[in-house]
Amino acid sequence: MIKIYGIKNCDTIKKTLKWFDTHKLPYTFIDYKKEPPTAELASTFLDAHHWETIINKRGTTWRKLDEQTKTEMDQTRAIALIQEQPSIIKRPIVEKDGQLWVGYDEAQFEQFI
Repeated sequence: MIKIYGIKNCDTIKKTLKWFDTHKLPYTFIDYKKEPPTAELASTFLDAHHWETIINKRGTTWRKLDEQTKTEMDQTRAIALIQEQPSIIKRPIVEKDGQLWVGYDEAQFEQFI
């Protein structure tokens, strides 16, 4: 089963869900606003990808962080930050068979077909 993680009102998530719907691929959507990420889920993300891939450094949530938090960021601190502010997670994260893809990329999605 494919899992898609994100925030329902995010335009990239809307585009992602539409792509999967159009291709008639079944998935489960996990909305961070309704089901905030646990430490275990954050660790899973960070075991698969470096924190700089998982955390959206171009978004407003990152830009609002103080400079000390940004400069001291590492894998361990990222777990706590992901739990505290799930909006900071790059979207979407797509999981299938234990593999994680980060970001909207139709070429990667084609691998599901």
